[in-house]
Amino acid sequence: MDKAQQDALKKAAGIEAAKLIENGMIAGLGTGSTVKFLVDELGRRHQEEGLEFTGVTTSRRTQAQAESYGIKIVDVDDVDHIDITIDGADEVDSNFNGIKGGGAALLWEKIVAINSNKIVWIVDESKVVDTIGKFPLPVEVIPFGAGHVIKKLEAKGYNPVLRLDADGKEVRTDENNFVVDLHLEKIEHPTDLAEDLINMVGVVEHGLFLNMVDKVIVGDPNGPRVMTNSNK
Repeated sequence: MDKAQQDALKKAAGIEAAKLIENGMIAGLGTGSTVKFLVDELGRRHQEEGLEFTGVTTSRRTQAQAESYGIKIVDVDDVDHIDITIDGADEVDSNFNGIKGGGAALLWEKIVAINSNKIVWIVDESKVVDTIGKFPLPVEVIPFGAGHVIKKLEAKGYNPVLRLDADGKEVRTDENNFVVDLHLEKIEHPTDLAEDLINMVGVVEHGLFLNMVDKVIVGDPNGPRVMTNSNK
């Protein structure tokens, strides 16, 4: 699938998801290429249809985009709940286990997600897989002692790679942390892995989002389709 086709599917999923936001809602707005289309559509609805809602964003990038449309954005600690969060995902399987953090926003994304009454992911069909793990699993690590954390991840056979930008500098999250990507190919026991990673000193958060999502809207060539998590 070429990029133009993929973008068309992402856009369709984003526009479909925008219908879930209603007047007066507090909505979590995720990060990434698919969410960009969602925010464009919400901006259009705000400007043309007078949709009024309050947004909580998972990155400074999304905040800047939303505010450019005049959407009201507040801090996550200024709200007592979030009605719905719409975000992208890098991979999702049929058990509704997902990997997020390709855009280095996993920590903020997870904080917003766990404080949301409902979570919806929007993805193009290439992100739906049998078993997660082909997409490298992002782990957010504090810079102090990061080299030691990477050695420990290596010793466990997790194939860690420190994420660098185009200039060869460490990628920094919005919290100024590093991202280490684990090249695992297949994650057979995601719950065990999640437990192992979060207990590692120096690791702030990992990109495993396990059985958290209520619905996944998939951009499909035949039109957006919805996967509903019946375990939630």
